[in-house]
Amino acid sequence: MTIEVILPCLNEEAALAWVLGRMPAGYRPIVVDNGSTDRSAEVARDLGARVVAEPVRGFGAACQAGLLAASADLVCFMDADASLDPVQLPLVAAPVLGGELDLVLGRRLPRGAGAWPRHARLGNAVLARGLRRRTGVALRDLGPMRAAARVPLLSLGLADRRFGYPLEMVLRAAAAGWRIGEADVDYLPRTGRSKVTGTLRGTLRAVADMRRVMADVRPGGVRSGGRT
Repeated sequence: MTIEVILPCLNEEAALAWVLGRMPAGYRPIVVDNGSTDRSAEVARDLGARVVAEPVRGFGAACQAGLLAASADLVCFMDADASLDPVQLPLVAAPVLGGELDLVLGRRLPRGAGAWPRHARLGNAVLARGLRRRTGVALRDLGPMRAAARVPLLSLGLADRRFGYPLEMVLRAAAAGWRIGEADVDYLPRTGRSKVTGTLRGTLRAVADMRRVMADVRPGGVRSGGRT
């Protein structure tokens, strides 16, 4: 069975060789170039990845473009910055493939100095706690490595195109009665500077996006203003 791996990418030229070179057999990468100004798209193509261009900036915009471009029954998401090891993708995909869970998130365990700055870890913990209270789903991390079936994901109607996209996915999946769980994965020092966790400003922006989604998507999966 082929599984497609969606990799949102913004100026990750230096990390792509390591990431794509460690993709497990049967896992086909889709690199979504979100307006890179380096050679990310060219490097990805040279390494055999499918490249999709998404000119509208935003993490969610890139993820959704990859999801729309995919055709496999099962899709995975992960960052393209070498902070997550593709070798561990089967740990996240296995419970979905086995029919035990519908959505699995990789719970990040930091490995190495600087892998997960304190301010970013704190922001994640606050959001995860709010998510547990809101949904009853026992998640400890809103990790970017995740796996789910493609068609049901599309049916969730995810609308956020910024950093709130990963949270909206969990909120809407929980409202739809999905079985959601975690699998432990290593979290490594990324290649290059992070656009989010590398700066306090980036972390605050991501947390603000997620807080907005938390307030906007009501229990039951209804978005404020009546959108379902």
